[in-house]
Amino acid sequence: MSSVAVLTPESFEEHRSGLKDQEITGCVPEDEAYIPTYLEAFPPLPEKGAPGEKSGEPVSAWGSKIRPIKASVITQVFHVPLEERRYKDNSQFGEGEEAKVCLDIMQRTGAHIELSLAKDQGLSIMVTGKLDSVMKARKEIVARLQTQASATVAIPKEHHRFVIGKNGEKLQELELKTATKIAIPRPDDPSANIRITGTKEGIEKARHEILLISAEQDKRAVERLSLEKAFHPFIAGAHNRLVQELSQETGARISIPPPSLPKDEIVITGEKEAVALAVSRIRAIYEDKKRKTTTISVEVKKSQHKYIIGPKGNTLQEILEATGVSVEMPPLDSASETIILRGEPDKLGPALTQVYAKAKSVMVVEASAPAWLHRFIIGKKGQNIGRITQQLPRVHIEFTDGEERISLEGPTEEVEQAQAQIQEIIKDLLVRMDYTEVIIDPRFHRHLIGKNGANINRIKEQYKVSVRIPQDSERSNLVRIEGDPKGVQMARRELIEMVQRMENERTKDLIVEQKFHRTIIGQKGEKIKEVRDKFPEVIINFPDPSQKSDIVQLRGPKNEVEKCAKFLQKIIADLIENSFSISVPIFKQFHKNIIGKGGANIKKIREETNTKIDLPTENSNSEMIVITGKKSNCEAARDRILAIQRELANIKEMEVAIPAKLHNSLIGSKGCLVRSIMEDCGGVHIHFPSEGSGSDKVTIRGPVGEVEKAKRQLLQLAEEKQVNNFTAELQAKPEYHKFLIGRGGANIRRVRDRTGARIIFPSPDDTEQELITIVGKEEAVHQAQRELESLVKNLDDVVEDCMEVDVRHHRHFVCRRGQVLRELAEEYGGMAVSFPRTGSNSQKVTLKGAKDCVEAAKKRIQEIIEDLESQVSVEVAIPQRYHRAIMGPKGCRIQHITREHEVQIKFPERDDNAAGQEASPQENGEVIPDAEFVPRKCDIIIISGRAERCEPAKAALLALVPITEDVEVSYDLHRYIIGQKGSGIRKMMEEYEVNIWVPQPDKQLNVIKVTGLAANVERAKLGLLERVRELQAEQEDRALRSFKVTMSVDPKFHPKIIGRKGAVISQIRKDHNVIIQFPDKGDEQQDLIVISGYERNVEEAREAIQQLVAELQEMVSQDVHLDSRTHARIIGARGKAIRKLMEEFKVDIRFPQPGSDEPDKVTVMGLPDTVDAAIDHLLNLEEEYLLSVTETETLAAYMKPPSRYGGGGGGAGGVDDNSGGPAKGFVVRDAPWNAAGNKAWSLMSLSQIQARACIRGFTAPDMSSAEDFPTFGTGVAPKQTSAWGPKKF
Repeated sequence: MSSVAVLTPESFEEHRSGLKDQEITGCVPEDEAYIPTYLEAFPPLPEKGAPGEKSGEPVSAWGSKIRPIKASVITQVFHVPLEERRYKDNSQFGEGEEAKVCLDIMQRTGAHIELSLAKDQGLSIMVTGKLDSVMKARKEIVARLQTQASATVAIPKEHHRFVIGKNGEKLQELELKTATKIAIPRPDDPSANIRITGTKEGIEKARHEILLISAEQDKRAVERLSLEKAFHPFIAGAHNRLVQELSQETGARISIPPPSLPKDEIVITGEKEAVALAVSRIRAIYEDKKRKTTTISVEVKKSQHKYIIGPKGNTLQEILEATGVSVEMPPLDSASETIILRGEPDKLGPALTQVYAKAKSVMVVEASAPAWLHRFIIGKKGQNIGRITQQLPRVHIEFTDGEERISLEGPTEEVEQAQAQIQEIIKDLLVRMDYTEVIIDPRFHRHLIGKNGANINRIKEQYKVSVRIPQDSERSNLVRIEGDPKGVQMARRELIEMVQRMENERTKDLIVEQKFHRTIIGQKGEKIKEVRDKFPEVIINFPDPSQKSDIVQLRGPKNEVEKCAKFLQKIIADLIENSFSISVPIFKQFHKNIIGKGGANIKKIREETNTKIDLPTENSNSEMIVITGKKSNCEAARDRILAIQRELANIKEMEVAIPAKLHNSLIGSKGCLVRSIMEDCGGVHIHFPSEGSGSDKVTIRGPVGEVEKAKRQLLQLAEEKQVNNFTAELQAKPEYHKFLIGRGGANIRRVRDRTGARIIFPSPDDTEQELITIVGKEEAVHQAQRELESLVKNLDDVVEDCMEVDVRHHRHFVCRRGQVLRELAEEYGGMAVSFPRTGSNSQKVTLKGAKDCVEAAKKRIQEIIEDLESQVSVEVAIPQRYHRAIMGPKGCRIQHITREHEVQIKFPERDDNAAGQEASPQENGEVIPDAEFVPRKCDIIIISGRAERCEPAKAALLALVPITEDVEVSYDLHRYIIGQKGSGIRKMMEEYEVNIWVPQPDKQLNVIKVTGLAANVERAKLGLLERVRELQAEQEDRALRSFKVTMSVDPKFHPKIIGRKGAVISQIRKDHNVIIQFPDKGDEQQDLIVISGYERNVEEAREAIQQLVAELQEMVSQDVHLDSRTHARIIGARGKAIRKLMEEFKVDIRFPQPGSDEPDKVTVMGLPDTVDAAIDHLLNLEEEYLLSVTETETLAAYMKPPSRYGGGGGGAGGVDDNSGGPAKGFVVRDAPWNAAGNKAWSLMSLSQIQARACIRGFTAPDMSSAEDFPTFGTGVAPKQTSAWGPKKF
């Protein structure tokens, strides 16, 4: 019989209420079964406003009372009258100081603030947010937006602490509540006045609250009684009951110091009358006890005092309660053993008896056990000792480390029981357990433990022992093994063997630079894992990165360590070879060309030279490009990068022979000398050979003229160094440096010319910004030093001077945030220039600074004024469409012209309508130039400056106007020049900085137009013609590669010619560089194969295919019948087994598709001998696998689960074995489908319910329907799959 779980009323109610504590298992007899109603099994959801709520009963089983949720956000509105507003300017309401203050308060408090202006010009403020945030915001608003008043209030000094409150909480609350600032005098200040600052309304509120607190404290009194400490227990009573009763009766608060505090004072606080009553009652008790009590002293062992005191002093309180006698104990840290009993004479006897009884109620015994056995007595996680303490909770057991004793303390009987149990445990452990100690060198300890404790855990589990290896900090060589005697000896033997093996092992240290460690280890340790897999017996240890050590340790058998060391040394040698690095200085403006569009150029150089190339970031001032890799590859990459720079600019490279011994002196301290030459010569690059190379060659690279200049200066400096090398240093403020140098270096050049000395100023990167270095002959250096010192001294004398500047020129000096004034200050020693305020009509300009700087600045201002007065404006007409090209990237070209010619250039506003009238741009280039140009307003560019400077600037501007030239290019080549999606034409336009216009395809013109600067157009023309020649060569080559041959091959051989995943045909294509096309499925001629390519290659490929076909024709095909149940086993997981078999016998084996008419038919194809051998092997496999399949099916027949509907065998049917119908399942009464509430419905069969339901106009649920009642956990018949496994998509 199968069991059916029946839902009883009790279990159902427990289910509904959620109070069921344990699950019901098993079955309930049929006669006790209870059938629930539909509403009980499926309770309805609660309805809104159900009557059940009023009666206090739950609406339904689902119902639960939901607490109302309070809003966490509040809003407060308050008003600031006009006379109290701090900021009264309404012209900027919402933008002035009030708005800024509110914004700051919102950010600091998190509250939202809204301001509005009332009709009376008062301020209405609405604050929204959490309560705490609103209160803080309100306080800040009142303090910052409302005028503040102050007032004082005087209350007694002793009441101040009540205004402050605990930890200042009361004061903070008061300040928030009243939005005021309350200042209370310090305790040492004799003043009793409290100062309140805030609005009038807030001050009144705060004053009222403070006076209320003081008035409340006036009603209270404090009394301090000094009574002997010995009588305090009688006043407090047992367990403080007497003093509590006294507090309740009188209403006063009575504070008695604890026994541990040696203080006689008792404090009583409260209402005056209550305090007076309490004082009189306490004095009466004290006088009574002092008169009636006497004392006796007894000696009790100090160790027993704690038992008399009891936990938290409870025993003393019990004695006081029982006898009325107070027991005075000496302090625990005192050596005294005297106990004093104080009480009435007739009660001292019983109290003394209780004291002795308590002292002897606890006994202490000791048990002896070896110290190593203690942890086994305690047990894992204290299990053994826990059992004893649970049975005997009043026994305290204490183990002492390193000692062979166990202390037991507690009631006599329980201690004896615990002692007996512990002795039994010790006796049992001494029989079962043993230990041994092995001396092992600490250097082997971590190897014995193994990675993550692998070795030691294995020994512990294998021999059931405990192995204790000392910590490194202990510096001990003693390893202890504890456990079963036999296991201990075996573990000891294995540990000794491991140590002997390690002693025979060799340790070798490899010196590997730390920078290579991460590379050798690889990402996530992948590379070092490969090394460890190759040498599994060798342990490779890398030092911790924080140690900055270069030593890598190898440990293992001697031969393996040597092999591993050689392997690692080879890896290191490759890394060293590939880590060669050189830095190449490249002018910053050419970095983008070296990178190329989308990084194309730099990527190509990296791939072809197999190097790593790092460029400085765009915002960096560095010009160095770092190349890393093999030396030869790095040099090749450097040459290619330098070649790009040479192509882009007129760059010259020159070598100068200077003796190597002078190199360091020429470079100077931190490179200051050589840097000054590079800066003086327009940023040339000077490269000295590496120290110790012995080379005399110094390389200078840069623009042609600057290279020559740098060469002269370098040779001159070298000559000076050889003749007389003298150096002096001078200190000057950094702001004086520009004045000392002068405009364009004029001042410092005069000093150099007069003295012949070289003067070097610090660069922005130098740490010593005040240090000026003078180099040359001793006499020249001293003369230059004197001149510079004189100049610096003059600069230190600050003077103030005035000059007049016409008001109309003031704007030129102060516009652009005073840029001209900043430049003057920087150039002339940090002097200050002050212009009058705008609108004052004053012409007086004040200059303050060093005398020489002021004079020079006045002269410079006069020059600027003369320039402004002599300025003219020149108009240049250039079509608007060229303006962007003339400006250049980020306006760099225009900036260059304005700097070089000292003029101002203004471009007109862009006219989009005018731009629309121009020719529309083509897909791949610029617009077609107009035949005739008529200037418009938007075409006029205005140049302002001196007349003699405007004309050269105009010529320079016109030189930037693009020109257009035609290039003859055959129409057939246009699409190749444009490239895929215009990539080819875009690349050329970016490379040559021109616009290239290709005519529309329908015009079929043989002309391409190139527009740009003259020099760029010429380069683009040459590049275009070069591209044309390349395309023509490609066309000729394409014609040669178009040779085709067609050959006929039987379609059945096509799969073999193609090979697995196209491997065979791909190899033929690769070997002969041809294209081979097979017929598509729908083609009529399925036997034709087309080969195309160079004629010779095509012929060779055809011969290769013919040879392959000849071999295939020798093959035979034979069918063999194998039981389909064994196919999956023969094929193996993912076809692995069958592939191995086909490779072994050199045959092709085909299995039938699922659903085939002949599921057992297998086809084997190959050479006759190999086919026969393969078939024999397959038949043997079938016979072997059939035995296994038969056994599995037989076993499965007995393991089948019982039938769902009770028809199965094995006695696992439904409720009634005799009935062949389905089980009743879950049954309910009064269901919706039971229209008349007839109980018989729920007991009808499924067919009867369905029949009657149809008569009444609705359909009962179909329990046999998998859709209405889906099954869970039952098996689903799998779809038929291929023997090769599931398909992959």
